Amino acid sequence: MSKILAVHASPRGERSHSRRLAEAFLSAFQARNPQASLTRREVGRALIPPVNEAFVAAAFYPQPEARPLSMQADLAFSDELVGELLGHDLLVISTPMHNFSVPSGLKAWIDQIVRIGLTFNHTLDNGVAQYEPLVHGKKALIVTSRGGFGFGPGGELEAMNHADPLLRTALGFIGITDVTVVAAEGEESEARTFAVSAAEAEQRLVALAREF
Repeated sequence: MSKILAVHASPRGERSHSRRLAEAFLSAFQARNPQASLTRREVGRALIPPVNEAFVAAAFYPQPEARPLSMQADLAFSDELVGELLGHDLLVISTPMHNFSVPSGLKAWIDQIVRIGLTFNHTLDNGVAQYEPLVHGKKALIVTSRGGFGFGPGGELEAMNHADPLLRTALGFIGITDVTVVAAEGEESEARTFAVSAAEAEQRLVALAREF
């Protein structure tokens, strides 16, 4: 893994637990791989434009190679984000779980990089839609923090977790199926309780830095 793209989704900046944990992984990884390059993309504190009518019209223009200049402009930022994703080997996403899903900035980023003709293709087979992922050979690490306990696989609140399952689905749709999730739970619990969970998550992340 020579090129890492880190997408930070928390709006809390340096007070973000998910961001801090992801940075612990990145520091450990770079210490072992000093030649690796790292790009950070801020989607929590930066405005990621939502998909609008102009974006949809441009993205689904029937002749992409002949898009008018105005449509090319409508897709310019999305093209930048897609190129950024395709140019890296490992995607690291740090995100809290907000209201059972991901923050709006991260959802907007997903909408910008799931692009027909660039990260997936769509065809019709006897009138039935068929989808082909176009992003291959990449891995993803999702580092997340959650307010309570039991939102992980097998937990009593698992059905309420639409955060990392959403990311797995979106990334898998474009071809990134090798996805690892590391979570710190109990952020809204007593401070010492969360500290234990966060420490365990950090230990796992440092260990993963030796495996990626």
